[in-house]
Amino acid sequence: MFYLAAAVSDFYIPASEMPEHKIQSSSGPLQISMKMVPKMLSPLVREWAPQAFVISFKLETDPTIITERAQRALELYRHQVVVANILETLRTHVLIITQNSSTDLYLSEQEAAQGKEIEEKIVNDLLARHSSFINQN
Repeated sequence: MFYLAAAVSDFYIPASEMPEHKIQSSSGPLQISMKMVPKMLSPLVREWAPQAFVISFKLETDPTIITERAQRALELYRHQVVVANILETLRTHVLIITQNSSTDLYLSEQEAAQGKEIEEKIVNDLLARHSSFINQN
């Protein structure tokens, strides 16, 4: 099983393009050009570990597009699961999306008050899916 941590950002500034010294405000407005972070999901699924159970993450700010974006990732990369969430509710609600299903996991106010975290529910769900994947293969 590969449980891929969510990317901090999809963009970065290469070290070779970073200024050596402080950027002076007297130079006027700043324009930044950023590069795309290389995508590692495709080589992982296709070349490095084609028999593995692979889980990726998808974070969005718009709830109307989250399911479609997660399904598009599944189609593009051909892995098993996307854990999808919305920034506003990322600590209390996630969608577990596969090619054939979408499962909502919620953390109740009572569970949050008890110190529980949504990650416990995510891990338990994914462990069950992984066991099923192993049994089917």
